[in-house]
Amino acid sequence: MQCDTKFDFITRKHHCRRCGKCFCDKCCSKKVPLPRMCFVDPVRQCAECALVSQKETEFYDKQLKVLMNGATFFVTLGTSDKSELMVCRLSNNQRYLVLDGDSHYEIEIVQISTVQILTEGFTPGGGNTRAIGMILQYKVPGSEEVTQMKFTAGEDFSCNKKLSAAWLAAMHKATKLLYESRDQ
Repeated sequence: MQCDTKFDFITRKHHCRRCGKCFCDKCCSKKVPLPRMCFVDPVRQCAECALVSQKETEFYDKQLKVLMNGATFFVTLGTSDKSELMVCRLSNNQRYLVLDGDSHYEIEIVQISTVQILTEGFTPGGGNTRAIGMILQYKVPGSEEVTQMKFTAGEDFSCNKKLSAAWLAAMHKATKLLYESRDQ
């Protein structure tokens, strides 16, 4: 029970379809689609869950396609000085970050511990910033070792620069959703 209302024959309790807690009609009146749980039509959710579901729906509608299409980056592994041009994308089952170039990497999303988006163009007066890369830290399967990868958008191919910036923005939103869901 999440609501303090006294339930009886007239005042019925309702279950949030996302968290499963019981609420009165007023506290559980939002109706939002919940596609990750196979509810395509809007279903009853509490206010807190409805907000998260709306963010997820927006992410699935807009950013997921960008992440799955991928973008091109210069990738530097660990503390190496050598970078490799790679296409980075989300796998079809959305469980892996796939990097293809001369080398091939598949990083399981659940192994990612931190994502830091690198920006440029920040001014003290609050000017616009632009995503130019990211630093990703993840655990190597089978060990406690944390590996770092740095992704940098290339300066020499301007048509891919917009695509890379869009991919980084989508990755930033995905990371925020992951952190929020881990905190719940």
